[in-house]
Amino acid sequence: MIMNEKFANAIDLTPQAVPPIWFMRQAGRYHSHYQGLRSKHSFMELCTQPELAAETALGPIRDFDFDVSILFSDLLFPLQALGMGLEYTDKGPQLGFRLDEQSMKKLVHWEDAVEGVRFQGEAVKATRELLPKDKSLIGFVGSPWTLFVYAVEGTHKGFLENSKGSLPLFKSFCEYMMPLLKANIQIQLDAGAELVMLFDTAAGALAPTMFDEHVAPLVDELAREFKGKMAYYIKESSEGHVASLRKHNSLSKFAGLGYDHRWALADILKSERDHFVQGNFDQSMLLTDTDSFKKAFHSYLEPLKELTLEQRRGWVSGLGHGVLPKTPEDHVRYIVDTIRKEFS
Repeated sequence: MIMNEKFANAIDLTPQAVPPIWFMRQAGRYHSHYQGLRSKHSFMELCTQPELAAETALGPIRDFDFDVSILFSDLLFPLQALGMGLEYTDKGPQLGFRLDEQSMKKLVHWEDAVEGVRFQGEAVKATRELLPKDKSLIGFVGSPWTLFVYAVEGTHKGFLENSKGSLPLFKSFCEYMMPLLKANIQIQLDAGAELVMLFDTAAGALAPTMFDEHVAPLVDELAREFKGKMAYYIKESSEGHVASLRKHNSLSKFAGLGYDHRWALADILKSERDHFVQGNFDQSMLLTDTDSFKKAFHSYLEPLKELTLEQRRGWVSGLGHGVLPKTPEDHVRYIVDTIRKEFS
């Protein structure tokens, strides 16, 4: 059951004036509530202790009145569950080893690894208990390709040539990761997540032909397994990536698709589709001075305001990607208030 009425309408493609609002990384380093929790607890503790994860997720709901909350966690935990180790340092997440043909032998069987992600289900339950009844709650996992890239590269930055050159290894890795991801998604859904987002941070770095051959079939397998219960986001996607999803008929299985700020959202909303559309104001503009930010935001809204209610159906208002560190809280609040004012 979808708890937030606006989010339910967006999923069902029911025309409505004001869209639901949800930002990726809405609970994060920019927010004073999160900073207060981090002054007392490690990032690992905030993720793995259900009560702390719930309190972290709830902060931006209280402060900014978003329509949708998301599990506070990290997409790398399945790698830890497979035995790769995981530590969060000032330099970012650090795995115990990089994945190659030799270290593949160190991975544990996926059935044993499931126990390592069950805490996310407990965090979903704890969040739902604290969350107001009229707010929706979604979960998330990383895609098999994005998790593979981090396992091989130790980062999602750069040209990812090691990952792209290790496609046979990717196939072997997915024999471990795919059943683990399916179990992880089911754990979150059983715990009360209304949808689960599939985040593909590294897929946009793939040529569409490579994406179509190696990644899209796996994405479609997850979409088919959990039809209508998942949404998908590719960072830096192109029309070629979306065309691949269309070719595999994945778009009819996903409840929604996220688009970053490189896409003209009004054109996407006007197109024929059977899924909600999440996005997509440029998150970096929130870091500019207030006048520049407001000017850019109102320019972004103009083509959306020209659409009919029927054309805007299924819009979940958000950013192109996640809220960046050092983003002024007032800019976040301005977006939420302005969306509701301008479209009411």
